[in-house]
Amino acid sequence: MKLSELGFDNWFEAHVGDLRQSDQDIARVTAVDRGAYLVRNECREIPAELTGKFRFRAESPVDLPCVGDWVTVQYHNSDTSAIIHGVLPRKTFLRRKCAGENVDFQMIASNIDIAFIVQSCTFDFNLQRLDRYLVMAANGRVEPMILLTKTDLISPAELELVLEAIRRSGVTARVLALSNMTGAGFDEFRRVLVSGITCCLLGSSGVGKTTIVNRLIGHGAFDTKAVSGTGEGTHTTARRQLILLEQGVMLIDTPGMRELGLFDANDGVAQSFEDFRDLSMNCRYANCSHTQEPGCAILTAIANGELSEERYRSYLKLKKETEHHDLSYFEKRRKDRAFGRFVKSAKKHMKE
Repeated sequence: MKLSELGFDNWFEAHVGDLRQSDQDIARVTAVDRGAYLVRNECREIPAELTGKFRFRAESPVDLPCVGDWVTVQYHNSDTSAIIHGVLPRKTFLRRKCAGENVDFQMIASNIDIAFIVQSCTFDFNLQRLDRYLVMAANGRVEPMILLTKTDLISPAELELVLEAIRRSGVTARVLALSNMTGAGFDEFRRVLVSGITCCLLGSSGVGKTTIVNRLIGHGAFDTKAVSGTGEGTHTTARRQLILLEQGVMLIDTPGMRELGLFDANDGVAQSFEDFRDLSMNCRYANCSHTQEPGCAILTAIANGELSEERYRSYLKLKKETEHHDLSYFEKRRKDRAFGRFVKSAKKHMKE
């Protein structure tokens, strides 16, 4: 197997630069689990760890390798283990705010061509959550595609209502309806999976992501659990991992996400709500907040029924959230830099 078959193209070759030393090779991160890594090269998949220097210099989780990254490595123990020295620039990425109060990034995956946003047609379907995933994908320059699962649990008429709700909301991403039980929709899904691309499955626990992987592989390589009486599945995937499918597609499965906080995502919000951005150009005031100002083109469009009020609420919430977290993050970084200067100054005076 060649690195090009794992997704290493001219863009990455052009961005290697001085990152790779003469005694180092290139490999792709295929799994991350509590600081332990697996990387794949032309021959096989092997365990890897970071150099102490790399780990010490990392200022944020975003600096550490994530699934999908291309890294520079040195091999040891007859090429059965590797040491990671650096991470190549990321062409695309998926990231979110860390869970809880910590305002920092959590990398989900990188160098993704298509993000499959998986929602069940039953318990999990939620347009506001869908908006969050779409913003995440747009912010990382990843093409989004929506997979509606468990279509066998609803009638064709109910499925059409779900599809119509997505269309009315203004979402323009492609939508595929699937059933893991009957296989309906999988022929169309497989036609999207072109050799050489890297895809990622995103969604809540129990929507059927791992079952999708098993159906694509053709056997139950990964554990799944039975659904409840409501059709809700049970979380089984414990780590992010890149799987190489027979058709030459790299597919990244991810654990279900209970929280999907966003920050530093203003570009993603603008792109995902492009219709709002275009309308705002006609607002009376350049700094219109789109909440109460006279002459607001967005409020006028909502009043006229041209825009969905539910999508408008989602837009305001995501915009406010990412701006709030941006302020918290940059304030945190400012304090960290100030503390770093204080420590450096203290050490200098101690030497004197």
